[in-house]
Amino acid sequence: MKAYVLALIDVKDPQGYAAYAQGVPATIAAHGGRYIVRNGPKTPCEGTLPTDRVVVIEFPSVEKARAWYGSDEYQALVPIRQAAAQGSLTIIEGWSGQ
Repeated sequence: MKAYVLALIDVKDPQGYAAYAQGVPATIAAHGGRYIVRNGPKTPCEGTLPTDRVVVIEFPSVEKARAWYGSDEYQALVPIRQAAAQGSLTIIEGWSGQ
């Protein structure tokens, strides 16, 4: 079953965050993931978003998403993100429709 990583991020240092944003796509692709949402234009309908950036990444499975997050390549980038931004990342299991 597919899995999704939901990232809600407030960037505090755009220059510092740029290094993270440039390095992450290769780590995602290496684990079979792909961007579904990468902070496109937003149309508020109800309430407010808690952060500036919204990112959704699809993986073939929860195991692949966990492997990506725990990979040496991604973990090397985490301190860069944490120094330049605040937010949360959550792995969510996809819905099977049943």
